[in-house]
Amino acid sequence: MSNNHEVLVDVQGVDRVFRRGSEEIHVLQKLDLQVRQGEFLALMGPSGSGKSTLLNLIGGLDRPSNGSVAIGGERIDGLNDRQLAAWRARHIGLVFQFYNLLPVLNAQRNVELPLLLTSLSATQRREHAAAALDIVGLKDRNTSFPTQLSGGEQQRVGIARAIVTDPTILLCDEPTGDLDQKSGDEILSLLQALNREQGKTIIMVTHDPHASHRASRTVYLNKGRLLAENPE
Repeated sequence: MSNNHEVLVDVQGVDRVFRRGSEEIHVLQKLDLQVRQGEFLALMGPSGSGKSTLLNLIGGLDRPSNGSVAIGGERIDGLNDRQLAAWRARHIGLVFQFYNLLPVLNAQRNVELPLLLTSLSATQRREHAAAALDIVGLKDRNTSFPTQLSGGEQQRVGIARAIVTDPTILLCDEPTGDLDQKSGDEILSLLQALNREQGKTIIMVTHDPHASHRASRTVYLNKGRLLAENPE
């Protein structure tokens, strides 16, 4: 997965159908998407266009109704629940709009959470978490609890938690959606740095054109279909 020109994410002919009683809701329709190693991709589109559903399929949080999803050449759409959980722990870092930090844990312990699924010792977990907090500029806030941190700082902790396992892909669902513009710009600059300086492959769902301009490529979804260019 080290070749910067190879396709890392390969989504082919994907449908995602949800059922509500007797009604079928086609959220994604015959969708194809390729993302290359080291790319920073923005997914844009109106609410209900299927952006978060597509992100969930790439992250192994959901399965397609039809079609295939391959990451690094490995088909994940046929894995069982246990295999998917193990695969996600190795390969996926998730960044959420509302941070999803545990209020009873300080920053260090929140960042350590994904490492509890690994064979690392407690000392190693602390070291990895401290390094991740350093990368996001919060080395000195490791003992602070979420209520003691600003929204931007909480999102930095969320990003540190997402990168602490050195995942193959960072999936960001509206990472600046709950932040003011200054804090949002700082988070976008951090994501750009992770992409450019550490080679992280990032896929970001956003409604904000200002945020999408920070990505290296933007694709647009509308009614479950991928559009080549901005529909506007």
